[in-house]
Amino acid sequence: MSTLIKFSAICLVFLYAISGVSQDFQGKAYYYSKSTLELGTWGARMNKQQKDQIAARLKNRLEKTYVLSFNKTESIYKEEEVLDAISGATDSWGKNFTAGHQYKDVKENRLVQSQEFYGKKFLIDDKLQQIEWTMTTEQKKIGNYTCYKSVGVIPTTALKWWSFSWSKLREAEKETSETTNSEDYNLTQIVAWYTPQIPVSHGPSEYWGLPGLILEVSVDNTTILCSKLIINPKEKVEIIAPSKGKQVNKDEYCDMVLKKMKEFRANRMGRRRYSG
Repeated sequence: MSTLIKFSAICLVFLYAISGVSQDFQGKAYYYSKSTLELGTWGARMNKQQKDQIAARLKNRLEKTYVLSFNKTESIYKEEEVLDAISGATDSWGKNFTAGHQYKDVKENRLVQSQEFYGKKFLIDDKLQQIEWTMTTEQKKIGNYTCYKSVGVIPTTALKWWSFSWSKLREAEKETSETTNSEDYNLTQIVAWYTPQIPVSHGPSEYWGLPGLILEVSVDNTTILCSKLIINPKEKVEIIAPSKGKQVNKDEYCDMVLKKMKEFRANRMGRRRYSG
């Protein structure tokens, strides 16, 4: 059977299944996210013990658990907050690096995400991130579900658009100082595994748009894997978009973060000159 025929068969199964899903269909998917530690040239000068100590300190940022609650068209994705293994406190500084509660409406093509940056609350209201998926017939089992592999690409700048990163500032300044065509933008590859057995177009984090729930995603140094899935839980799932914070779109929020980072850098350099 050709790839085109197999792909068409998958889509037909999805369309048939989604038409039969009741309006009150709901689910909860629990995901475990793990990222490898990247220390760059700075880390090359460290021994294993030093790297292990840093990995232990950053464990809450490298290993996270999330819950995706969903119905036919809407979903809400939240991180499960845990205590720091060393200090016993929540990682308040880490909120500058992590995504807030994320609401998606695939029917209305809408993203609403709560975000906190240096004690201020924002509400990002924008369109969903578009992903160019190339579907394959490769399959594997994740739990009791048959999953199919799909490979997508996304502009690198669209990944973790909400995060505080000095490398992001350097890249932004590099792009503005150089003349680049849209074709020259860096793209990042995404590998996703979705199951048509759960005929909704949802997934963890930014990822969506496939004919079935995404159960696993690998991108850069991070893998997100569904560890537990509950269909039609006894307690009704409440899916409500975040509503608190100053409303902005993605571009406005990113510009604000970059502006703040430039201020931090200028103040830091000023202090160094003064102390010298």
